Amino acid sequence: MTKQTQPNSGSEIFVPLNMLKKSPRNVRKTEHTPSEVEGLAASIAANGMLQNLVVEPERDGEGRETGHYFVTIGEGRRLAQLLRAKRRQIKKTELIRCVLDTDHDAHEISLAENVIRSAMHPADEFDAFALLHDEKGMAADDIAARFGVSPAVVRQRLKLAAVNPVLMAVYREGGMSLEQMMAFTLTDDHARQLEVWQGLGWEKGPDAIRRSLTEGQVAASDRRAQFVGAEAYIEAGGAITRDLFDDENGGYFADPALLDRLVLAKLEQEAQAVRAEGWSWMMVTPEFDLRASSGMRRVHPAEPELSAKAQRKLEKLAAEYDELAAVAEIETMTEAMQTRIDQLEADMEALKGQPVYDPADIAAGGAFVSLGFDGGVRVERGFIRKADEQSSERHAEGDAGEGAERELSSALSEKLVAQLTAHRTAALREAVAGRPDVAFIAVAHALVASTFYFGNRVSCLDMSARTVYLSGHAAGIDESPLGRACSDRQAELAKALPADVQDLWEALLGFTQEQLMALLAHCAALTVDAVVRPGASSPAVQKHAEALAQAVSLDMAAHWQPTAVNFLGQVTKAVIVGAVREGVSEEAAAQLADLKKTAMAEAAERLLADKRWLPQVLRMPQGASDSALAA
Repeated sequence: MTKQTQPNSGSEIFVPLNMLKKSPRNVRKTEHTPSEVEGLAASIAANGMLQNLVVEPERDGEGRETGHYFVTIGEGRRLAQLLRAKRRQIKKTELIRCVLDTDHDAHEISLAENVIRSAMHPADEFDAFALLHDEKGMAADDIAARFGVSPAVVRQRLKLAAVNPVLMAVYREGGMSLEQMMAFTLTDDHARQLEVWQGLGWEKGPDAIRRSLTEGQVAASDRRAQFVGAEAYIEAGGAITRDLFDDENGGYFADPALLDRLVLAKLEQEAQAVRAEGWSWMMVTPEFDLRASSGMRRVHPAEPELSAKAQRKLEKLAAEYDELAAVAEIETMTEAMQTRIDQLEADMEALKGQPVYDPADIAAGGAFVSLGFDGGVRVERGFIRKADEQSSERHAEGDAGEGAERELSSALSEKLVAQLTAHRTAALREAVAGRPDVAFIAVAHALVASTFYFGNRVSCLDMSARTVYLSGHAAGIDESPLGRACSDRQAELAKALPADVQDLWEALLGFTQEQLMALLAHCAALTVDAVVRPGASSPAVQKHAEALAQAVSLDMAAHWQPTAVNFLGQVTKAVIVGAVREGVSEEAAAQLADLKKTAMAEAAERLLADKRWLPQVLRMPQGASDSALAA
């Protein structure tokens, strides 16, 4: 029998798959990811082994060949073939074409394989995928199967291949990043893509590109879009600009006018259930009308009366709840404790029942239905308009007034009545001056009556609180966090007040000092008017506003920061550059110099974000606390 000889180094040999091993001298120690192996397996299945494995024979401790081979180059392809064998696409003994290399150091050639290589430019990959799709008619799913990637990845690459060739050339030359290219896939309009690129000036980041391409559109994260929903919007004929590189892929609603109409229509549908409650009127608006509601008295539902038995059970549950809460303050909350506390809360709420409105209040009052901050429906009930309330009270008040006047006129002259009551007023003033506690309640009574009860004159103090509305100077301020905090506070304070203003004095006499202070502070706050109006603002008033701001340690930077909408887009380019120079740096300001106004305002907004920069008109005067000054 002729002895079998070992092939020469460089020879092509065929080795059974199960006789191939990972080389201990392979420099690549980081394992191939499952997705990488999956991709190689798909490629081999579709196109075969495009590159041979490089192997060397395994030897035992005495230098004898074992029959196995170490894979010096091509470990990923070996793993891909093993994956195919596991899936029964090939046999475990499948012959794999290899090149034998016993002349070179395995460690060195493994290093050379991994280091000395030139990766394909991504743009070439995009074009190659596009060729398979456009010229060979292969669907995205078929391409994905051949190359071991997801169909979504294929669609992304096809979208990138469709970007304006001029921009693709810029990308190939290194003048644009992949992230910028991805941003341009929001539109297929080559002219628009190029227009945006050329018009952005210095700031050409992905976010700036997306903002320009979607200008005038509504992001899917907007509360209006969330409220209506993509399905209903599309069914109504709306188009959505999709971002294939957004994980959530919500996109942008391209027709804001249609979206606004759908918001109002859906709010009208939601309002039907509120109308069914019996309210005399309903106001449905996308934004809650704070100005309109502020001129109305608000009534609140009352807790339903509990039976003696239910009250005892509620007290027992409350006692157990308090005990558990006390324990939780000093011990770690266990899962069992939390479960019991949750159950106690649910049981107590069930016992209390839902608060109910007085039928008379429902018959006289109305409700506002609007879009909430979270994209849900906001329903505010229990508002009674001044005209409705006055019409029901006018007759009774008129009869009482006429009777009193007849009694006075029959006994005393008007002059004498005024004379006598003037003396009484003087005495009352002296008495009130000696009782600061009662005077405080009297002031609170006058201000609360005018703030919560349409300014009805029921106080003998000649003072009232005139609410100053700010929406005429700053659109949308009523729906801002500060505006909403004010309206929520008024609604909460009103719950403790009587429905009839005639009962207000007696009610306030029973209030604690803390309750009175809170009411007085709220009423006083609504009268604050520090708006600077051209030719109509008193220097003395503005000086007092500055002193008041200092007294309460006002920090405007905690409530306001410059944006393209609220400031930067309304001032000159010189002011924008000056703001960035002062708030960020001279270098940052210099980068804005060549930008157009819109792009400059947007870039400045990003640069000034969280820098606590304020325009001079919003800063505290010199000598104020550092916390209120601009950074």
